Amino acid sequence: MQNKAYFLKAAAIPRSCAVFSSPHSGADYPAGFLHHSCLSPLLLRSSEDAFVDRFFPDKLDAPVLLARYPRAYVDLNREAGDLDPAIIYGAAPQLANRKVAAGLGVIPRVVANGRAIQLGKIPLHMARARLEEAYYPYHGALQGLIEEQKARFGRCILFDFHSMPRSALGARRFLTKRPEVILGDRYGTSCDHWISDAVAGIFNDAGFSVARNVPFAGGYITRHYGKPHRGVHAIQVEIDRSLYMDEKRIIPRAGFAEFQARLTEVVVRLADILPAAQGMAAE
Repeated sequence: MQNKAYFLKAAAIPRSCAVFSSPHSGADYPAGFLHHSCLSPLLLRSSEDAFVDRFFPDKLDAPVLLARYPRAYVDLNREAGDLDPAIIYGAAPQLANRKVAAGLGVIPRVVANGRAIQLGKIPLHMARARLEEAYYPYHGALQGLIEEQKARFGRCILFDFHSMPRSALGARRFLTKRPEVILGDRYGTSCDHWISDAVAGIFNDAGFSVARNVPFAGGYITRHYGKPHRGVHAIQVEIDRSLYMDEKRIIPRAGFAEFQARLTEVVVRLADILPAAQGMAAE
């Protein structure tokens, strides 16, 4: 299903309780936004989870929700009230909000490496118009999918897919191999541990090195929708984007098709995770 704010891939056969979300892979840049930005289109894309939307097969037993607008325009993984007064006239101060202070509010002020998106500010009514255009439709669709899955299966598992720059891990030292995938379950509060264990096992089986919660424990989507006590589990998946793309030119690397097939198989297994996870919990 196509919408101005999102693209929905409906389940081929609805027999999985999963929902897949990709809120940062959108690449439909409004012409007016591009015109007023002081960055080149390539630099604007530096905060985009490019190509993540290609990891979901067309025929899957679970729905997939893909953003159409880019993260630089509206960040769907923030609260709607995370309005930055440094870029929005009339927005209230957000003194205790570190994301907003860093320019990473729901209407971002900067992209990767702290590059300012535009000079000057936009009025509050324009910021709210962006939310009406891009934010609320996406979250309305996501909430609806979760409710449908819970009504049909008695529970829902939300997989929120992202990509991370290789530099995101900095100079950290790891006891084993450098992580290629970071799973965030808000330290066990957004998803039951036995489901998180099953997710980690699927990525491990596919040859990925996996870490949990550090440095990404899960953003707003994971925190807001993950309510295990209500039968809704949410887990964030961060994939090292240097594995499949040239980060400077934002183009797929040689061998992208093979990597895509590898991730697609992981997604298929994640869609069928509940029976396997329940088996683990019973052991």
